[in-house]
Amino acid sequence: MNEDNRSDTVDALRQDYAARPANSAMLTDLYQLNMMQAYLDAGMTDTAVFEFFFRKLPGSRNFLLAAGLEQVVEYLQGLRFDEREIAWLSQAGRFGRDMIAYLADLSFTGDVQAMPEGTVFFPDEPILRLVAPLPLGQLVETRIINLLHFESLIASKAARMVLAAPGKQLLDFGLRRAHGAEAGILAARASYIAGFTGTATVPAEPLFGIPIFGTMAHSFIQAHTDEAQAFEDFARSRPESVVLLIDTYDTEAAAEKVVALAPALKRDGIEIRGVRLDSGDLADHARKVRAILDGGGLPETQIFASGGLDERDLAAFVAAGAPIDGFGVGTRLTTSSDAAALDCAYKLEEYAGTPRRKKSEGKATWPGRKQVYRRFSADGTMVGDAITLDSERADGEALLEPVMRDGALVKPLSTLGEIRERAARNLAALPSGLRGIDKGDDYPVEVSAGLRDLAETMDRETR
Repeated sequence: MNEDNRSDTVDALRQDYAARPANSAMLTDLYQLNMMQAYLDAGMTDTAVFEFFFRKLPGSRNFLLAAGLEQVVEYLQGLRFDEREIAWLSQAGRFGRDMIAYLADLSFTGDVQAMPEGTVFFPDEPILRLVAPLPLGQLVETRIINLLHFESLIASKAARMVLAAPGKQLLDFGLRRAHGAEAGILAARASYIAGFTGTATVPAEPLFGIPIFGTMAHSFIQAHTDEAQAFEDFARSRPESVVLLIDTYDTEAAAEKVVALAPALKRDGIEIRGVRLDSGDLADHARKVRAILDGGGLPETQIFASGGLDERDLAAFVAAGAPIDGFGVGTRLTTSSDAAALDCAYKLEEYAGTPRRKKSEGKATWPGRKQVYRRFSADGTMVGDAITLDSERADGEALLEPVMRDGALVKPLSTLGEIRERAARNLAALPSGLRGIDKGDDYPVEVSAGLRDLAETMDRETR
């Protein structure tokens, strides 16, 4: 296939993916549509400001990593109700003609500011601000939360694994245990942003350009009557990337078979790049296998491990000096097993030019349009953030940047490679106490005097 045809094929795949029901404007909660009808009935269509943020960190987490903005932008750019959806909504009898007409003409005409993907952030810091007519800003809440929450959740989990195993090759093996196809595909993207080497999820390559990797399953070995023959058949079929799974029966005996097979393969120009361990005491097996491979003239053959791993396992292997070159991480990554959901919110902060503030117990919000400023030490380490009113100025770097204006992109979004580099810089800039997998001291995030004064003024008026 020539390069032009390959490009056309990739574009078609991406368009097909974007056109699936996941990007339908109907992918929302009924109460959003109920409120839209009530807003229209009341004539409440002035400009509203909504902000998305996380309320708190779970368990031993020290930070979060922003991801999902590209998918939010794609959703907003394609926001339409098609003829079939309008027909269904009309026939359902729940909404008036004015509402149906509003939805039939709907497109996103608002503004978006956001932290760039790959940015480290902390509780109460808005990572996205959306400015739009109130009914429109209300409608998109569900999908925006859905996208930003999930990808930031997985990117944050993956970042912990990257920090726990510096210099190791990390691969996402989680599609089969992900909570649905979209979750598996977006988990591949989020983990790559955080620093993973690649994924086993095939669509991630044509959709996002993420490197894909794959070895073999135990069933391939079991289907053969001879384990050594299984190794040879696989190697000759896939000579460009030979990684053999050696723990189906006896791990060390299989490593000996790999050593015995290697010379014949090498004569035909085939190198055994690695072996994979998937069960038992991985560190112990890795040491024994390393000795067998080295003694058999295969010092360059890498050892790869998988099997229910998380960041604590990775940190333990590294601390013990286990000779494992890379890890496949699945279930505990794509389900974020220690914190399967994070406390986040998309809240109204201003309507018709007037700040708004929620005061619910344990869920109070800071009113008005906000900005986040980050300060760094002379060596580039993060030293503290400030949440301010957007009209205020503070020391440091402003983190929320213009993304969309009047429904159009202000500038091209970052490439996935640029996002990945940004994430690496952000993780490197974390204070040392926040880079570990155990809870460190809270990162300092202050709320500006102007923001506090506004909240107090609104509280007095409410009382």
